[in-house]
Amino acid sequence: MTNKIKYFIGNWKMFGDFRSFKIISKIHHLYSSLSIHKNNNKIVLCVPSTLISFFTNKLKSKFIKIGAQDCHHHEKFGPFTGKVSATMLKSAGAKYIILGHSENRFNGDTNFQIKEKIKSSLNANLNVIFCIGETHKQKKNNKTFTTIKKQIYNSIDKKFNFNKILIAYEPVWSIGSGKIPKLLELSQTIKFIKKEFKKLFKTKKYPIVLYGGSVNDKNINEISSIKEIDGFLIGGASQTSKKFIDIIKNYYK
Repeated sequence: MTNKIKYFIGNWKMFGDFRSFKIISKIHHLYSSLSIHKNNNKIVLCVPSTLISFFTNKLKSKFIKIGAQDCHHHEKFGPFTGKVSATMLKSAGAKYIILGHSENRFNGDTNFQIKEKIKSSLNANLNVIFCIGETHKQKKNNKTFTTIKKQIYNSIDKKFNFNKILIAYEPVWSIGSGKIPKLLELSQTIKFIKKEFKKLFKTKKYPIVLYGGSVNDKNINEISSIKEIDGFLIGGASQTSKKFIDIIKNYYK
């Protein structure tokens, strides 16, 4: 149920400008100096769309990939003012894309729209980081599994490329709160997600499932005790080179 490769994915949200390349450069430098098996890790930094091309062209690192944070559901080009397609993001240099993040769901993204975005992104040959998770109210009403199952089955087509999709479990109530789920609950939820995804695709392989939500260098060691977790989607801490690297370092302690 556990994948060998561990993912450390940063979501910069609406932060950063051209000067922020020094953060990525520092991350590369610090990561290069770590005495860990680097072939067992994948590092992705999902940055604002305006920075993807600049960072990709300037970055000389075999360790770090650049990703995007969202796209329009229309795959290529069209009369959609202010929107960016998956094809455009791919041509700018993005390798990954975050879709279904709770902040975008809050702003109107439906499961159907997310499904179309995933389809467009896969057609553009992007690796999709598909976010799912329950609200505090849904958790309180014991609707965590029901909510997650609905998000998966209403957003994922069994014809999609299984190998290009990573699932990020981010409890909405945990994001930015400093709180993480109880370890037993988290372990059970990750196992549930893996089994449902495996069942949907009728495959013997288990999917890659990440955890996101208030991940930091202090709690990473505790969370890492759950072996079913294949990596982490990291918010605020990914915008600081030392904090981001400390998460990776402490994971292997």
